[in-house]
Amino acid sequence: MRGFDVTVADVSQSILEHGLSTIRHSPGRLAKKGQIEDTDIPAIMTRLRPSTRLADMADRDLVVEAVTEEVHTKEEIFRELAESVRPDTVLASNTSSISLTRIASWVPHPERVIGMHFMNPVPVMQLVEIVRARQTGDAAFNTVQELSRVLGKTPVSVKDYPGFVSNRVLMPMINEAAFTLYEGLASAEDIDHVMRPGMNHPIGPLALADMIGLDTCVSIMDILYHEFRDSKYRVCPLLVQLVAAGLAGAQDRPGFFDYSQNSEA
Repeated sequence: MRGFDVTVADVSQSILEHGLSTIRHSPGRLAKKGQIEDTDIPAIMTRLRPSTRLADMADRDLVVEAVTEEVHTKEEIFRELAESVRPDTVLASNTSSISLTRIASWVPHPERVIGMHFMNPVPVMQLVEIVRARQTGDAAFNTVQELSRVLGKTPVSVKDYPGFVSNRVLMPMINEAAFTLYEGLASAEDIDHVMRPGMNHPIGPLALADMIGLDTCVSIMDILYHEFRDSKYRVCPLLVQLVAAGLAGAQDRPGFFDYSQNSEA
């Protein structure tokens, strides 16, 4: 598994081009930090094969789905993938909160379905949550665990439960940070500053929410609220309002902070 290439597919050409643009910037940032050599960049990019057709995944040993956190969209993707790839192709999802057991129920040979949840920002963060559906077989689990290590990541196995471990803990913290801003306790800058040096977090919760995407945060909180039927997972109205206003973050758009003006988070 140490020599592999990657096919990047999306049904939307514009979204695919935007994603490739983001990918092209990542090696440059890593080179500036000394984590890779400048001479490595061309070889990295040649391993990427962009496509807008899921049928181009036909010869892949493993496919990782990373579309928006919306159940019906994921179901459509997985059903089409199952018709496009081999019966033994491992089908992994980068879902943040949707049940892998439910995802596995959409395809034949559900034992090949597994969660492979990367943390943001993916090039930097070491953790990969490996989420086993009730149907996941040992072969799929071992493949994803090995691949995670080949990628230089630390795999951690968790059970299929709403939010898994990462977002079960993280999203309520982000949501509560949004509530403190919504209630006027402090500015966004000061809330994040409390959590960075005060709690030794490398990034504040509001800046992290912007990086994840506020629309994704809202989706995850809604799933937690629905699955647990517990009011502690109610989404902050400010998050909903910002998304409705088109201020959804996701690194290159304003969210809690306006990055076009180089605001520090």
